Amino acid sequence: MIERYTTSAMNDIWSRQAKYEVWKKVEIAILEAHCELGAAPSAAVEAVQAKASFTLQRCDEIELETRHDLMAFVRNLSETTGEYGRYIHLGVTSYDVIDTALGIMLRDSCDVLIASAEKLAETIRHLAVEHENTVQIGRTHGIHAEPITFGFKCANWYAELQRNIERLRQSKAEVSVGKVSGAVGVHAITSPEMEAIVCGKLGLLPDPATTQIINRDRHGNFLNVIALLGAGLERIATELRNLQRTEILEVQEAFASGQTGSSAMPHKRNPWNSETICGLSRLLRANAHAMLESVATWHERDLTNSSLERIVFPDSCNLADFMLRSLNRILGGLHVNSDTMKSNMRIRGDLVFSEHVMIALIHAGMTREAAYKVAQRNAAKAWDGQDFKSLVAEDPDVKQHLTPDQVEELFSLEHHLRNVGHTLDATGVRDKA
Repeated sequence: MIERYTTSAMNDIWSRQAKYEVWKKVEIAILEAHCELGAAPSAAVEAVQAKASFTLQRCDEIELETRHDLMAFVRNLSETTGEYGRYIHLGVTSYDVIDTALGIMLRDSCDVLIASAEKLAETIRHLAVEHENTVQIGRTHGIHAEPITFGFKCANWYAELQRNIERLRQSKAEVSVGKVSGAVGVHAITSPEMEAIVCGKLGLLPDPATTQIINRDRHGNFLNVIALLGAGLERIATELRNLQRTEILEVQEAFASGQTGSSAMPHKRNPWNSETICGLSRLLRANAHAMLESVATWHERDLTNSSLERIVFPDSCNLADFMLRSLNRILGGLHVNSDTMKSNMRIRGDLVFSEHVMIALIHAGMTREAAYKVAQRNAAKAWDGQDFKSLVAEDPDVKQHLTPDQVEELFSLEHHLRNVGHTLDATGVRDKA
C-alpha cells in the first residue's frame, strides 16, 4: 500500500518487519510446544528465546539462494542461535507458520478496524442527536420527496455501521485460527495435541480441518466483510458529496485557511475527501473478488493464493482503516447548513405534503384512485406557481370530505415528523446520549 493511504496502526501489523516478528513468535511457540511434549530440550527454548533474531537485509541475501522467503527467514533465525538452531521449524511446513501468523495479523487488524469504526459511530451518533430536529427534505431519485431531519439521516447511517461492526466481530472469530498440521494437514509429524498447545499460546483456535493451508473461505469472508463496510462508507460519502453540490449546499466539508480547491479556479471548495472514500471503496470490492477467486486450490495446495494475498490483505486493511478515520474526520468537522436545508425544503412550497392529502381523502371515504387524482391535479397547478395548500383548501372535493382544521393538520411539519424520535431510539442513538 502506498504511504498516502497507510495508517500507523495497520503498518504496525502489516509491514514486512512486523510480519516477520509474528513469524518469529510462531516459531518460538512451536519450539516451546515441542519442549513441553519432550521433543526438544529446554536449553533449546532458552537459547532461541534469548538469541534468535533476524534482519530483513540478511533474509534478502539468503532468499537469493532459497527463492523462498520463509526458509530464508528460518535460516537467518537459525544462524543467530548456534547449535540449537536445528530445533527451529522442527517438523512443520511453511504454512504452519505463515497461516498461523496470518490468523494473528487478521485478528489484530479486526481489532483496529472495530476501534476505528466505533469512533466513527460515536461521531455519527452525536450528529444524529444534535440534528434530530434539523428539518431537511428527503429525496428519492434525486428529487424532493417528503421532509425528514438530518438527525434521522444520521441515525440511518449509524444503524448500518453498527451492523458492519458486528460483521467485523464475527469475522474476527472466524479468522482467529491457526494450524500446525503439517504438509497436507494430516498431522503426520506434529500431533493435534501440539497444534492445540501452539494455538493456545498465540490466542488462536486450531482449525479443525486443514490441508497444507487453512481453507480460504474464512479469508474470502473477511475481505467481503471489509468490502461491505467500504460500501457503507461510500454510501455516506456519496450522500455528503451530493449535499455539497452548489445548488444544494446543505453541508460542507471543513475547508482550512490556505487550502487549495482547484489549481485553476480559486473559488472552488471540492468535496475531495468524500470523493476519495468513494474511489477507495472500489479497491476493497476488487480485492474481495480476487480473494474469492483463491478459495479453490488444486488438491491440497497450490500457490495461486500466495502472491495476491501479499497485496489484498495489507492493502484492504490499510484502506478500510484509512477510510474509517477519514470519514470520522469529515463528519467531525462537518458544517451543517440548517437554514439552507429549511429553504431547500420550501422550494416548492407545501407540495411535499401531497401524500397526506391523498391519505386523508381515502380515510374520508374516497377511492384511492379518486384521492390520488385530487392531490395530483392540485400539485400540477402548484408546479405552475400556484400555492398548493390554498389550492387544496379550496378544492370542492376536499371541502366535501375534510374540515378546515383537518386540512390544516395535513400541512403540519410537526405532525409529519412526530415519529422521527422512534428511529433514534430504535437504532440506539439516544440510548447512549
